[in-house]
Amino acid sequence: MELRENERIDYVNDDLSLIQNTEGLTFGTDALLLAAYMPGGYKTGAELGGGTGIVSMLIATRGKVGEILCIEVQEEYALLAERNFEYNGLEGRIKSLHADLREVKAEDLDTVFTNPPYMKADSGYLNRSGGKRAARHEENGTIEDFCAGAARMLRWGGDFYAVYRPDRLADLIAAMRASGIEPKRMTAVHADPDATPSMILVEGKRGGRSGMKMTKPLIIYRDKAHKEYGTDMEYIMENGSFPDAFMARRAKK
Repeated sequence: MELRENERIDYVNDDLSLIQNTEGLTFGTDALLLAAYMPGGYKTGAELGGGTGIVSMLIATRGKVGEILCIEVQEEYALLAERNFEYNGLEGRIKSLHADLREVKAEDLDTVFTNPPYMKADSGYLNRSGGKRAARHEENGTIEDFCAGAARMLRWGGDFYAVYRPDRLADLIAAMRASGIEPKRMTAVHADPDATPSMILVEGKRGGRSGMKMTKPLIIYRDKAHKEYGTDMEYIMENGSFPDAFMARRAKK
């Protein structure tokens, strides 16, 4: 693989090799946990805001979704994701699509998953890197747009998965319900036992009945120095999925 300026190859979970732009989006814990939060058994799915394509690759490699459409509005990242799929031999199972999710017409999918921008367009520090800024700020779609797009693409009864920030949880839940996606399972993620939540993982169902299971929290590190994974995180790193206590399904559909 010939690398371009500011690119490197990192070896990540599941023996995947990830081409990354050192000045742009890089692989993080949020992507790893989103992929692990999903159960398997889906035939078709889409990722909204695919970036480098790592979440789609983890899900495909683990056999959780048969065919995936990875949608990315930034052309440079849609092309990078395509290169990543080819480099890892996944181009037959994942298709990279350079498009605005607000205009995509895909429908009747079994699942849609996303790690959407978590800051409003006019809030917080605006990164000089266009890729990082677009990934973190709602420049190309609000959380309402992401949830509405997911609802359009999902079949009735299809499942939606997202990782988001706790301080905007109310916005996520409101957007899901406004789009007809009912929250069914939620997990708060803490860096260590004394830390406040840093991430929220949510599963929803298009057309689902009211009723959600709040699982126990996921504690990433057992120590404040963040050197030793907690028991549940060790399981996730080894198996690529959450332990059964987190995955047990849920409130009545």
